[in-house]
Amino acid sequence: MKIIAVIPARYQASRFPGKLMAILGDKTVIAHTYKATVETELFDDVYVVTDNDIIEQEILRYGGKVIRSKKEHNCGSDRIAEAVEHLDIDIVINVQGDEPFIQKEPLEAVIKAFENDVEKKIDLASLMQQITDWDSINNPNTVKVIVDKNDFALYFSRSPIPYPRDISVGHKYFKHIGVYAFRKRAILDFYKLPMLTLEASEKIECIRYLEYGKRIKMVETSFSGVGIDTPEDLEKAKLQIKKI
Repeated sequence: MKIIAVIPARYQASRFPGKLMAILGDKTVIAHTYKATVETELFDDVYVVTDNDIIEQEILRYGGKVIRSKKEHNCGSDRIAEAVEHLDIDIVINVQGDEPFIQKEPLEAVIKAFENDVEKKIDLASLMQQITDWDSINNPNTVKVIVDKNDFALYFSRSPIPYPRDISVGHKYFKHIGVYAFRKRAILDFYKLPMLTLEASEKIECIRYLEYGKRIKMVETSFSGVGIDTPEDLEKAKLQIKKI
């Protein structure tokens, strides 16, 4: 299998414009993410996909590979789909550009899901982590996932799922960790299929795959990244990088 990593990198983030070029320690956020992804040594290639000259020049400065987006996109998956359409690959891993502390373990876990998928029943693989804090379970900013007995996703929601009608049952709750691995065909299908009402209601793009019958294998992980969505997140990341 030919496996690549793609890092979608948009400059104008709605909550924190320019965050990928913010300085974290001795490098920009996007440079940290790119370097950490390459250093896992898991991929045949690593690309940054962007529509921005500043980000392109930053990655080229580190000897990296850049694919320029030709169209405007509403989400990272669309940006990746355009980038990989004409590449000879089997699996593409989406690494978020604002995850400077990405590690080898979670990326390796989603790759192994495909390596073990002899019958090719998996269209996507992603990560989940158990949560026990009821504030997180009820927080709409924490996307939850429920799975079947084989750990295929049944649904993602910002609401607590399942609803805790009977807490004594002891059901485990999982949050979705946004590391995705796609078969090339699956992400190209996503790019061409229109958004339906469930995805539009929840504002969770992976629901589109479920609505169209794609199978998402969820892998449990202990990894919890530090996504930089706000200036406050950047300050937390600065404290963490001092410990490394």
